[in-house]
This record gives sequence, structure tokens and C-alpha cells, in this order.
Amino acid sequence: MATTTHPSRRRAPPLRWSNGSVDARRGDRVAAYLRRLGRRDLAGAPADLDSLVALHRAHVERVAYETLPNVLGRPVPADADSSVAAMLAGRGGYCFHLNGAFGWLLERWGYAVVHHRAGVQGARDPGPVGANGNHLALTVELEGRPWLVDVGLGSALHEPVPLATGLSQQGPFRYAVRPSDLVPGGWRFDHDPVADSFVGMDLDLAPVSLVEATTRHTELSSSPTSPFVRALAVQRRDAEGVDLLRWNWLLRIDGAGRHERVLGSPGELTQVYGDVFGLSLDGVGEAELAAVYDSQAAAYERRLAKAAEG
Repeated sequence: MATTTHPSRRRAPPLRWSNGSVDARRGDRVAAYLRRLGRRDLAGAPADLDSLVALHRAHVERVAYETLPNVLGRPVPADADSSVAAMLAGRGGYCFHLNGAFGWLLERWGYAVVHHRAGVQGARDPGPVGANGNHLALTVELEGRPWLVDVGLGSALHEPVPLATGLSQQGPFRYAVRPSDLVPGGWRFDHDPVADSFVGMDLDLAPVSLVEATTRHTELSSSPTSPFVRALAVQRRDAEGVDLLRWNWLLRIDGAGRHERVLGSPGELTQVYGDVFGLSLDGVGEAELAAVYDSQAAAYERRLAKAAEG
């Protein structure tokens, strides 16, 4: 395979979108957002638990987690306006964008949204990382208790769960919520290992602003050592399971088991991006995408070779 320059090393402007839809120009970005979620029927619905669950389900089903802008070396800013613009342009994002935009939508719906610093323990982390700021989490107070609202965990929550000790089953995955072992007064979300993803997430209950919750965005979206830069990751949750793309390896996990295939070309990557994940590639050139495919295919081959070595 020919050697290519890793996209993250290139100097290029960040991916930005104007809020250019008709609704957005009129100032009605909420209506545009609902169209993106396929839930225009929710317009005018009360800010209650039923609406929150419906919005959360629609968001994870229609707006996939993706790290492509970071891999391209063109990270999207993590402020609310930039994140919402990305959603309206048919793109996704990672946790800072997804939860940042969803928090914006919920606030305008009338929900009392709280931003929290959190930390995701990855599959390769030897233990919990605490609320180290590599994740933005949201809570909403409803029916006299807080709910964990998180559309930025990729393979995890399909709908909100109470922020209280207990177990929940969503599709084929079982989750646990319990007090954090590392964060005083904080909470721990344990992911189901069947999902073949991250281990868990610790959340600091102290309220923070969106700016305070996303202080690590520049580092995590641009550092050559960041996992959010090195590896292409796209994830989309639905009621039955999850679709995951890592490198050029596509995996579906649901009640029927695991189904996987390796994408063999940039064209397959383009097709999967639209057909499986429902994401737009507007603004990404063919040469850029081909370079991403080559680098990710090479990374996947290195992973297989390392696994074969034991």
C-alpha cells in the first residue's frame, strides 16, 4: 500500500457550517433540528419525560458519533453554535459536539440542563480515569430526580436513565449506575462489555458551563497522540443494537450476535457513511477521504498483526 501523509498532520481550516437552512436563517433552528431528528411531530410537545425520551432516542438513531473531522486535521469547534450547525448540516461529532448541541436543544425546549465534567474509561485504560474532562455529560432534573442524558457515548445509551444506583436493560445491553469510586459525590456509569466499546464513565456532579466542560477539546481533537485523532470511529445506536466503524472495520452488534466486515475501498467507506450512519460528507474531498481510508486500513492491518503476535 502506498505511503500517504496522515490527514491529521495537514494544515487545513476547521470544518465549519453556517446555519444556512431556511429555518435557521429565520432564527428557528429548533425546527431545523427536529427535521434532522425526523421528529417534526414533537414541535410544541411539553418538556416532560416522554418528550425527553423521544428526543434522546431520535438523536442517537439519526445523529451518529464520528471522529472524521479530527482525523482529517480539521476539528470542529466545540461551542454550541458550531455544534448545532454541524448537526443541521447532516454531520455528527464526538461527545463535546453531540451533548453540547443536544443540551442547547433541551434548554430551548424548557428543560433544566446541567453540564458536567466527566471521564470515559476506554477499553485500554487499566482502570477508571475519574472525571478527567475527556467527556461532557448532561443531567436533567425531572419528576423530582436527576436523569443521565447522554447522546455522546456512541455505543451506549439509547434513552436516558435515572442518576441513581440501579441496573437498566436497553436492547441487548445492560448498564449499571452507581456511586463513583474516584469522584467524591460523583457517579459511575458501567457499560456492557458485550458492546465491545468503552468500559465506563465517571461524572462529577458539580455544575459547570459548556466552556468549562470542554476545556480539553483542543487537545483531544488535534493532538497526534489523541485516540480521537488517530482512529476513525463512527457509532450509531438504535433500539436493537449498535453499528460501529473502527478504522475500516464495520461491526454490527445486536440480539442476533455480531456481524462484521472489512471495507475494501474509499468508495465503500463513502457508501457506509451514508447508508449505515446517515452522515453527510459534504466539505470532505475525495482525496482527503482516500487518504483517511489508506491510513485507517493500514492501522487496522497493524492491529491484526499485533494480535497475531499474541
